Amino acid sequence: MSAVETDAAGPIAVRTIDHVTVVVGDLESSRAFYVGVLGMVEVPRPGFSFDGLWFQSGPTQIHLILEHEGSGPSGNLVPAEFRGSRTHHFAFQVDDVYACVERLRELDVPVVAGPKERPDGAVQVFVCDPDGHVVELTSMSATA
Repeated sequence: MSAVETDAAGPIAVRTIDHVTVVVGDLESSRAFYVGVLGMVEVPRPGFSFDGLWFQSGPTQIHLILEHEGSGPSGNLVPAEFRGSRTHHFAFQVDDVYACVERLRELDVPVVAGPKERPDGAVQVFVCDPDGHVVELTSMSATA
């Protein structure tokens, strides 16, 4: 049986994304972005042997690991000029992307792509966290 075939029992039933983990270079800068800009809630983290932070966004968590010898490099390894809507990113639903864009401007957070409307009526905008990880904010357009 190949890796893409399933047996008679069927595929694994994935329910939702539990968390996304990113390696960062500065926990305080990241906290300021994920809490201060995106409004996430910092939640308790188990006592691992390495530093990090956890944030809650609806049912999903973002786990940050401070770069250390065993973590791999921090940040986005994609060159800055290629960071945008068609590269590695993770997305969060928001109520109104256009209102988010106004707030991002007030907070001096650069937009790397968008806002733009997808063919299905969703609106997207893309920003980078302090380590260059691309974060999409998305909502349905008022006309959809």
